[in-house]
Amino acid sequence: MLRAYKYRIYPNKTQKEQIEKQFGACRFVYNWALEQKIKYYETEKKTLSCFDLINRMVQLKKVEGYDWLKESNSQALQMSIRNLDNAFKRFFREKKGFPKFKSKKNPVQSFQIPQHYTVDFERNRVKLPKIGLVKASFSREFEGTCKTATISRSATHKYYISILVDDGKDIPIKEPFNCNTTVGVDVGIECFAVLSTGEKFDNPKYYKNSLQKLKVLSKRLSRKQKGSNNWKKAKLRLSKLHEKISNQRNDFHHKLSKKLISENQAVALETLKVCNMVKNKNLAQSIYDAGWSAFVKKLEYKAEWYGKTILRIGQFEPSSKFCNVCGYHNKELTLAVREWTCPSCNTSHDRDVNAAINIKKFALQDQNLIVI
Repeated sequence: MLRAYKYRIYPNKTQKEQIEKQFGACRFVYNWALEQKIKYYETEKKTLSCFDLINRMVQLKKVEGYDWLKESNSQALQMSIRNLDNAFKRFFREKKGFPKFKSKKNPVQSFQIPQHYTVDFERNRVKLPKIGLVKASFSREFEGTCKTATISRSATHKYYISILVDDGKDIPIKEPFNCNTTVGVDVGIECFAVLSTGEKFDNPKYYKNSLQKLKVLSKRLSRKQKGSNNWKKAKLRLSKLHEKISNQRNDFHHKLSKKLISENQAVALETLKVCNMVKNKNLAQSIYDAGWSAFVKKLEYKAEWYGKTILRIGQFEPSSKFCNVCGYHNKELTLAVREWTCPSCNTSHDRDVNAAINIKKFALQDQNLIVI
């Protein structure tokens, strides 16, 4: 089973220069290969394969004016071409997202090293080709075969290494589940998640709580002359606040997803088309602040790690409008109504709890399980 471990690294001044050169070389090769593929298709109506581009890159290094590419790790340059090839495969498979040229102005940069790097947990060092021994902070150790390592730089000028590790273990077999070991989850804005058991988790709204400070820092940045030292300092302060908000949100997602996966054998969710929901200008900011898609992804991979099951119901299932007791369909229910009483059985419903119970029922019915 493959797992990724991310650590922060602390390169010295010389090593930072070497890493920045590697960023630039990989970015150049990616853009060069993309241009080669576009021009070749326009003239020959054929596509260049990944191996053709790698062979052309080898010849490019011999051309006068491009010998500086030899200073970078050759395998990292090849990985840039492989990443471009994968981007084209995704484009033709999904019919969207044509590969774009990478910009030097993007504060987030990265490159990949497939092999020939070593990790020393005792000395807290990572040995990288063409760079040398780099100080690292290992929050935890791992066992297994190291695969691809990704060196990245964040918008706040922090450097990280993400190591893909094959621990040699098989993916756990899905554990059996029933009505009692399944929980329905309804995500929302007021309450981030409401469970079919009636338990509610408040939405921390990290972005909204920091919005006033973000406005102040953004205004300070806009008043600085672009490219000046003061502009760079103001941009860094703004980036640090955005990074803090992102870290807070991820921490909340990780803790809640681990709790749900640990306490249940199956988790039932409603399929949400977030890209369509954010078209509502009144709710877009709150939806992005909640980060539902990122939360669901964390649930999915953790369920795979621990042999649990993720159940889904259709996006058009009226989970909020059905009475979970008698099945009455309240067609008049609007989004503003948070509580309602069923006219058929006189049961009082909390909108979100009722939706979570129905999500669980619909999911289990699709599995041909008896719902109590």
